Amino acid sequence: MEKIKLEILGLSPSQSQTGSFALILGEEFGNRRLPIIIGMFEAQAIAIEIEKITPNRPMTHDLFKSFAQGFHYKVTEIVISDLREGIFFAQIVCTDGLKERVIDARPSDAIAIGLRFNVPIYTFENLLSEAGIVANEGSSTERSSESAAPSSTGSSKSKPFPDQLKDNSMEDLQRMLDQALSNEEYEKAAQIRDEISRRN
Repeated sequence: MEKIKLEILGLSPSQSQTGSFALILGEEFGNRRLPIIIGMFEAQAIAIEIEKITPNRPMTHDLFKSFAQGFHYKVTEIVISDLREGIFFAQIVCTDGLKERVIDARPSDAIAIGLRFNVPIYTFENLLSEAGIVANEGSSTERSSESAAPSSTGSSKSKPFPDQLKDNSMEDLQRMLDQALSNEEYEKAAQIRDEISRRN
């Protein structure tokens, strides 16, 4: 299967899920984006490494690196490997120089570890085609998985954003998706995309 190299484009607080963050990955030579919702602690672990901040005590992912190096293992790549029922899966590929091993992991943990080993992040073409969001031509818009769009009914405002989407027609959903992309609301766009996919 063809692998696509990804870059970390951004990390921002989720607008719809308190305590969550949207991690935006983009293909290296293209305009598709892969938004993944992660927890606060995982976002912190990623942000600390991106900013090259050294904590007073080793974090879990730092401990993993020390443990692996202590046994002469090194990580060679991170792969966002699958999407099942709206949940992303990842693999940490590592080797002791003789044998390669693949460890299943959450994408957030895998990426936090991958950053510490300074290794590339990949996904597969079929997964990016299925779950990726394409930036609009002529703008920096991308798909995301969260912000809420205004609803035509006042009562729906109290409902979580994914539940609000169920009350909209396919035409409304497409219009909301276009608007989310134009506003670079990646998390919101991903939730709209998921609702459209459920209906198809």
